[in-house]
Amino acid sequence: MTSKVLQWVAAPPPADVRLALERLCREEDVHRVAVMPDVHLSKEVCVGVALATGTTLIPAAVGGDIGCGMAAVAFESTADVLANARDAAAVLDGLVRSIPVMRHRRSAAGPLPPELDGQRLSCEQLETRKAREAPLQFGTLGRGNHFLEFQADDDNRLWLMVHSGSRGMGQAIRGLHDERGAKNRAGLRALEASSAGGDAYLRDVQWALSYAERSRWRMATVAGQVVRDVLGVDMDVATRIECHHNFVRHEEHDGRKLWVHRKGAISARPDEPGIIPGSMGSASFHVLGRGNSDALCSSSHGAGRCMSRTQARKSISPARFHRSMQGVWFDHRRARRLLDEAPDAYKDIGAVMKAQRALTRPTRRLRPVLSFKGG
Repeated sequence: MTSKVLQWVAAPPPADVRLALERLCREEDVHRVAVMPDVHLSKEVCVGVALATGTTLIPAAVGGDIGCGMAAVAFESTADVLANARDAAAVLDGLVRSIPVMRHRRSAAGPLPPELDGQRLSCEQLETRKAREAPLQFGTLGRGNHFLEFQADDDNRLWLMVHSGSRGMGQAIRGLHDERGAKNRAGLRALEASSAGGDAYLRDVQWALSYAERSRWRMATVAGQVVRDVLGVDMDVATRIECHHNFVRHEEHDGRKLWVHRKGAISARPDEPGIIPGSMGSASFHVLGRGNSDALCSSSHGAGRCMSRTQARKSISPARFHRSMQGVWFDHRRARRLLDEAPDAYKDIGAVMKAQRALTRPTRRLRPVLSFKGG
């Protein structure tokens, strides 16, 4: 590894990850690459990386799911309200009916919130897509590792955690601006931050961040209503926590202003709240940042994959998946579709948290109680 790469990892990354990280450093404008313990291979730029540049913006270093992140909120109840199968099944059924995985039916989709609808994107192509697609996907979960999960903290208080992003809009924004960039030495397309193209990308990114955050809270609100209807329990909105883990922001590090791109990494400035999920069958954490400047004030965004989706589907049997989910309610009908999201496909969250002790401080540990994923 070059001197530009600093790592906080539980074990040496595999060769393909090391090569991908070294490629990033070929670009002269890359000031530092901070590698998180959940790092794993992904197209162009690994997930679990914070990358700092001086004057350029690299859409691939943010990724397509701009604004993907986490929301958490507590309920005025213990987790015992989900202790029996009948109540858990009723909550799962309510989530399936109320929160689409991919999109709302056109007849059921409402308008975007005014602050999103009224803010124009940088070109007519994106505006057309926004009008056509954004309302249909607003408040929808998405597939892959996106989830809605009920959890219990160490005091047995019930919490909700939501993981989702900007859906198709983020992908469209990334794709359009990536095409407009010029290839750098690392083989990635980049935009000059001070140019009209750079400004347009940054404005569209801010819109996607707002869309993702409001979409997560819409799902949390709907899930809260399901819990109230089924269990008679209210949400405590004063406990709400939010964080993004795919974004770019102008920050000061080492006495200079840098563009910090985070792809699968959260901001962990001093005492900044954050959320780090484990897997469907393992613990998650609420944290406060330690402001480690070497790590660009960042930390992991989760446990991180130890198997590709293809590997997981080949090597994890339904029986093994069911064993790993003991004690957690989930929709058994989706089990085969969830094999690539099995707990065994993810790194040990305990080892991840230990590896980043210098980056973030846990304030709350939560165990999964009920997990809802689209598969």
